[in-house]
Parts: sequence; C-alpha cells; structure tokens
Amino acid sequence: MTTTPRPARPWTTGRGALAAVAKRWPTILGVGLGVDIFIGAVTQDTARSYAEALLILPLGYVIVAALGRRRATWPVLAVLSALVVALRLQNWVEPFVVLLAVALAVVIWGSGHGRHRERDFRLQLVGMAAFGALALAGLAVDPDLARYLVAAGWLAHGVWDWVHLAKDRVVSRSFAEWCGALDVMVGAGLIIVPLL
Repeated sequence: MTTTPRPARPWTTGRGALAAVAKRWPTILGVGLGVDIFIGAVTQDTARSYAEALLILPLGYVIVAALGRRRATWPVLAVLSALVVALRLQNWVEPFVVLLAVALAVVIWGSGHGRHRERDFRLQLVGMAAFGALALAGLAVDPDLARYLVAAGWLAHGVWDWVHLAKDRVVSRSFAEWCGALDVMVGAGLIIVPLL
C-alpha cells in the first residue's frame, strides 16, 4: 500500500514563510520595538517617559478621525513622534502640556468641520479623555502606582487597537496591528520587568 505524500504546508516552505512574515510585518515590528522595555530597568523616569508617550496613541486616533483620512495614520504618527522628541530636547514646557494643547486644537478644528456629528470622532474623544487621564495620573502619583496606571493605559490601548483592527475603523489596519502589538509589549514590560 502506497500513500500519497502530503503537500508541504505553505508556511514551511521558504516562500511561504517569507509571505507570512511580510503579511504580519506590523506585529513583528511592534513586538520588535516593544522588546526594548524588557532589556533595561524600569525606573521612575522610564514610567514617566511612557506616560508621556501614552498621550501620543489616542491623540493620533483623534487627529486621523478629525482628518477623516485613514491614509494619514502613519504620517500623523511620524509628526507626533518627532514633536515629542523635539519637546524632550528643551526645558521650557513639558511635552504633555503641548500634546494636550494639540488635542484641544484638534477637537476645536474637528468640531468646526462637523466631525463632532460623527460617531467615530466622538468615540476617539472619549478614548483621548480616558487614556489621557491614565497618562496624567501616571505623571502625578507615587512612582510605584504610576507604573501600574501607565501599564494599564498601554494594555487598554492595545485592546483599543485590536478592536479598531477587527472593525477596520478610523486608522489604517497596519497601524492598528502594529500599535496593538507594541502596546501589549510595553504594558506587560512595565509590570513584569520590575518583578524580575
């Protein structure tokens, strides 16, 4: 009795594996960038830095929702990231103050252009308020509690990303996938690394 050999699974061949990696590049990139938190110590400065960075995540969603252009997602992230880097190089104004001012300006601009009537825009404003509250609390409270609040914010935003990815709403799919993977890595790292 002879048996017919099974065909190779697509991901076990070189080309199939490459295609699988190419398809999941946002997750791979997010995990790769998130590994950084597991390499060093999580200090008070680390938690503060991630609290400020937590403001970028919902702000990006609000800006993209206000623009009504999902293709703007990655450029918006690039501009916000460059803004935070530039703000950290100066000592005149705290980065979170500028980010909150930008959020307020976007809300005013978006509302002036009728976005306040759109469910997605209003939902992003709720997200900005919730994640912003966690970030600001993380900047204001005891460092040990701050770490847990900031971690909760990053983990919750990871869920936010995956819901937007599943519903294919507001931001680009690649961004939602990348951000979800990164957020979970950062949130988990903030909790786990100090325990090691």
